Amino acid sequence: MQLIEVELRKVREWAEQKIAQGTEPPWAWFQYMKLVETICALEAGMACTTSRTESSPQSDARQGAHLRLVDATCQQDSAPHRPAGLPVQMPT
Repeated sequence: MQLIEVELRKVREWAEQKIAQGTEPPWAWFQYMKLVETICALEAGMACTTSRTESSPQSDARQGAHLRLVDATCQQDSAPHRPAGLPVQMPT
């Protein structure tokens, strides 16, 4: 189990204890419930991706892979740029 999983479990258990005590105001109870639900969803997602990547034959090949930069092919920023050194005219 990874460190993040251990820490998430600790926080979930803490929030569950707060809910079980029953001494929290309604607004805090609702926040603890959202926290527990979010952590459960995170744990389920992590378990799903972990089991999928561990059983994948491609996961071994990706272990040594690194990110690489690629040139953008999108012409989104095609507006001409103002040449450097020209003064900027501000509205008055």
